[in-house]
Order: sequence, then structure tokens, then C-alpha cells
Amino acid sequence: MWTTRVRAPGARAVAPYLLVAPFFLVFGAFGVFPLVRTAWVSVHRWHLIGGDEGFRGLDNFRHLLGDPLFYNALGNTVSIFLLATVPQLALALCIATLLARRRPAWQVLVLVPNVVPVVAVALVFGQLLGRDYGIVNFLLGQVGVGPISWQAETWAAHLGVAVMVMWRWTGYTALLYLAAMRSVPRELYEAAALDGAGGWQRFRVVTLPGIRPTVLFTVVASAIGGVQMFTEPQLFDGSGLAGAGGSDRQFQTVAMYLYEVGFGRFDAGYAAAMTWVLFLFCAAFAATAVVLVRRLVSR
Repeated sequence: MWTTRVRAPGARAVAPYLLVAPFFLVFGAFGVFPLVRTAWVSVHRWHLIGGDEGFRGLDNFRHLLGDPLFYNALGNTVSIFLLATVPQLALALCIATLLARRRPAWQVLVLVPNVVPVVAVALVFGQLLGRDYGIVNFLLGQVGVGPISWQAETWAAHLGVAVMVMWRWTGYTALLYLAAMRSVPRELYEAAALDGAGGWQRFRVVTLPGIRPTVLFTVVASAIGGVQMFTEPQLFDGSGLAGAGGSDRQFQTVAMYLYEVGFGRFDAGYAAAMTWVLFLFCAAFAATAVVLVRRLVSR
């Protein structure tokens, strides 16, 4: 009894730290350590297989800031992100509004694209967007539009990759919005209806402010995912040029260029510098998106 009285206060003080310790151990091993290690590699000339070849300071960063291929990849990334994300979020809001009035079976259907393997998605869209025998060019030909080379032309390639991204993630985002909409108190809609607010006004002054945290989450997640976009454009490249993003790099993203440098040229030091720039770009991009959404969606 005496022992229990003496040790209990100390145990109670240590217990919370022991409970959260596993998270910080895992985060340190798989989050902090790779980040610090990448920073160390980025200031060295580092061969992917051979290892350290000497300290270079900030030379990798200086070379990266003057690399035209990096700016080309950055421009492609921003272009594809805007083409994919803005319509995706707007369409997801529309789908969530419609699903709120439908049976649960419809909610399952919108999640189907998200569970289809991305390789299958790339194969299907590769057939649909074929220049000579694709059904999209066939339908465009019926209204007088000439055949489009979806992989060779820059804007067509960006649009093709953006459509793949939208097809995969719109349903998932719509379900997030639907869950958020159902948490908005019914009393707010009833009060707005009593004040004479129409359907659009109730959506603007009740629904959008009510789901603002979810909108912010999807915008930030989309921004991070968009900056790291790799799988869809890589599989869209039918020539398989190891991350080149087309014969003229017309849809090469930053992540694809990083893959080309790191695993094609084996220049791990330069790839690590690019990783840190990409990390900072992700943070700035997400912060800008949050500010814009907060201004667009009123409290």
C-alpha cells in the first residue's frame, strides 16, 4: 500500500508520454530521419550506387535554379494540377449535393473509380484517347474537329492526364463532402428557409461554411498530391521513356524529372536537392491554397 502511494504519481506523469511514444518513434524513423538524410545528401556529390563523392555545398541548389528542364517540369506540374483539381473539387461538390438526396447504393458507385488499379485506368484512357482509333477522336470528328494527338501535343497531353486524375479522385472527394454535409445541423437549413433563402442561397450561406474544414483538407491534400504527381503521367507515356514525359517532355512533372535524375542518371545528390525544393514548393502551394479557400468560403 505504501509503495502504491509513492509510485502512483510518477507513473501517472509518465504514462501519457509512453502512450504517445510509439507515434513519435515511427514518425522519427520514417519522417524526420529521411528528411534530414536527404538534406545531408543534397549538399554532396552523391552517386546513387557509389555513395558520397565529396562535399559540394549549395552547388546542387544553384544548378537546379538554373536548370531549364526543372522549370519545364514545374510548369507542366502546375498546369496539370490546375486542369485536374479545380474541376475535380467543383464536380465533387455537385455530386455530393446530388448524393445527399439519393439512396446509399449510389454512394458506393462513385467510389468504384478509386478502387480500380491505376494501371488499368491508364490502359483504358490510352485506348479512349488514341489518335487514330480512339473513341474520343471519333466523337470529336462527328462535330467537325480534326484528330488530336493526345500524347504529342502539350495542352492535349495535360488535359488527358488531368482527366485521368479527375476520374480517379472525384468520387472519393465527393464522399468526403457528403459526410461533411450530413454533419451540418438541420436547424440552420430550416432557419434559412424561414428567412426565404432559396436552394442556392442555402448552399452558399449554410452548406459551404459548414463544410469549410473539409474543403480546406481536400484542397491541401489535392495540392500536395498534385505537386507529387507521378503515376498517371508516367503511365500515360506510351513510349516508356523512363520519366521523360513524352518525346519533348511536354507532360513531364517535377516528380518524373526527379525520378529521371535519381534513377536514370544515378545523381542522388541533385535529386535530393530537387526533393527539398519540391518539399518547400508543396508547403508554399498548400499555404496559398488555404488562404484562397478561406477568402472564397465565408465564415
